[in-house]
Amino acid sequence: SSEDVSSQNQVKASVQRKIRQSIAEEYPGLEPVLDDLLPKKAPLIVVKCQNHLNLVLVNSVPLFFNIRDGPYMPTLRLLHQYPNIMKKFQVDRGAIKFVLAGANIMCPGLTSPGGALDDEVEAETPVAIMAEGKQHALAIGFTKMSAKDIKAINKGIGVDNMHYLNDGLWKV
Repeated sequence: SSEDVSSQNQVKASVQRKIRQSIAEEYPGLEPVLDDLLPKKAPLIVVKCQNHLNLVLVNSVPLFFNIRDGPYMPTLRLLHQYPNIMKKFQVDRGAIKFVLAGANIMCPGLTSPGGALDDEVEAETPVAIMAEGKQHALAIGFTKMSAKDIKAINKGIGVDNMHYLNDGLWKV
């Protein structure tokens, strides 16, 4: 929320290039629309919030966020516009209400019959969290272990929930 904002700055061109480059590397699927999303001439504003959260705003619209110096992740609104830019994990129906309450995603919710994993996903990778039977992503997470480990170990937290429908960032 706006009370959590500690500062907001329009970034220099060099910083803007670095942000564009890291987003382009992380999400190759955005390449064709990157100039529309992050126009070179439009001012790019980085908003620093509590808990080391940084938001990247263009035309007052939050498009990406990161925590500390972690990878940039798209907001859910952006992900809904471009659903194929991230690797996807799917949770079963039983996990949906917990994920929407901000809970982390547990391994059994991903490995049960309603869940699905992308085997190529490594640990510490941003992923879209889809819900069984739903079209749009309900959360964006950061994997704590690789998809292969989630299947093998099948207990504990598999994905940290970073941003979910109706949280503070969604309402901004």
